[in-house]
Amino acid sequence: MRFKALIITGILAAAISQPLMTAAQSASSASEPQINAIEKITEESEGNIMIDVPNDILQLLITPPAAPQRNVQTKKHSTLKPGINRIKGFRVQVFADGRNQSTLESRVKMRANAISARFPKYRGQIYTFSNSPNWYCRVGNFQTQQEASAALAELKRAFPAFAGEMRIVNSQIVVIL
Repeated sequence: MRFKALIITGILAAAISQPLMTAAQSASSASEPQINAIEKITEESEGNIMIDVPNDILQLLITPPAAPQRNVQTKKHSTLKPGINRIKGFRVQVFADGRNQSTLESRVKMRANAISARFPKYRGQIYTFSNSPNWYCRVGNFQTQQEASAALAELKRAFPAFAGEMRIVNSQIVVIL
């Protein structure tokens, strides 16, 4: 039953998302292909639903979309390859401390959890690590300093209690294509 509902939802979404052409539009743009609407939806016995879907809509549903261009240029004009790329970039450092060794790890993890809870877009981009005697928490994988500056401003507004500790640092970042 879920499969049927999923198929129906997909077909209806595809049909609704396609612009329907009026007679005036079709007359003015005869070179563009016209997309028909779903004409008939009927319910038969035992909960089965029959949908009469024109062939042009079925073709749109079956044909996969064209893949987007995945080559990204960095500042040094080198092309990133599909997969995991490690390049020079920027992160926002939100914690760096070496005092009171007994509570350092818990404090850095508490700060990382607070950022993750407030900003779900940074999940998977929050890095906590130790370089004895200090612990660090850094956020993001920013290719440009402008992106990092925008994130820094956003984090400072969200966490004014430790905004004075935050700064942008050069870092090896991970870019996945």
